[in-house]
Amino acid sequence: MSVNHGDVRTGVWPAGTVPGYDAAGVVVRAAADGRGPAVGSRVVACVTGAWAQRVAVGVDALAELPDSVDSAVASALPVAGLTALRALRASGPVAGRRVLITGAAGGVGRMAVQLAARAGARVIASVGTPERGAGLTELGAAEVVVGPEGVDEPLDLVLDTVGGPQLVTAWGKLAPGGVVQSIGWASGEAAVFPPYSTFAVGAARTLSSFGDASEPGADLATLVGLVASGELVVQIGLREPWERVGEAFAALAGRRVAGKAVLDVAPADAALARG
Repeated sequence: MSVNHGDVRTGVWPAGTVPGYDAAGVVVRAAADGRGPAVGSRVVACVTGAWAQRVAVGVDALAELPDSVDSAVASALPVAGLTALRALRASGPVAGRRVLITGAAGGVGRMAVQLAARAGARVIASVGTPERGAGLTELGAAEVVVGPEGVDEPLDLVLDTVGGPQLVTAWGKLAPGGVVQSIGWASGEAAVFPPYSTFAVGAARTLSSFGDASEPGADLATLVGLVASGELVVQIGLREPWERVGEAFAALAGRRVAGKAVLDVAPADAALARG
């Protein structure tokens, strides 16, 4: 299973809640209607309550894994990969457009950099410190900046994973007709827009929230295929047993993880192994 910033920001769950959305494991009981993968198949899934030794998953919410894709890598794909893939798709063609990705060193950010570059965008990767920008050029970023303040040309699209003041700054740098997709809020800070900052002459600019995880199976299969072909690299910056979830939360909140945090779940029995 993997941990997302949204999991960290949720706070304290009610007693009995099984949190999490990202899981990879082995099918121990096939669908009764005969659809989906057979018992023993390795799969990745996006499902509420993923942080468990066993979880029921609809066949439309999972994708099978080829032998070449490690379960730990696959478990990092669902929320981060679906968010990046679908936010880009919802923004229309990006070939030749200037695309800013904030929080580019994180799990969503690193996947968004690769997917946007693969689609032909000129990608500007914004990070919190120069050190966190390491490796982003190799993933496809044309430019790496520390914060969006230094971006000096209008932007066509922003995929914002940080929120707060950075969202306000990014909004102010949009070209006429530009779009901000708000796909995360890792900063935990409020975004305060100055008076009249949402008004501009010319084609309308748009700020949209985005977090569509419905019917994820087909898009999970797409992401798995990109990983298998080497077109999408999933960086795991932290991997621990699930008993150390508190440490993983602290590392993510402190921005000490480059890429994804993955927790290994102990099997419920010999038939089940989860990444």
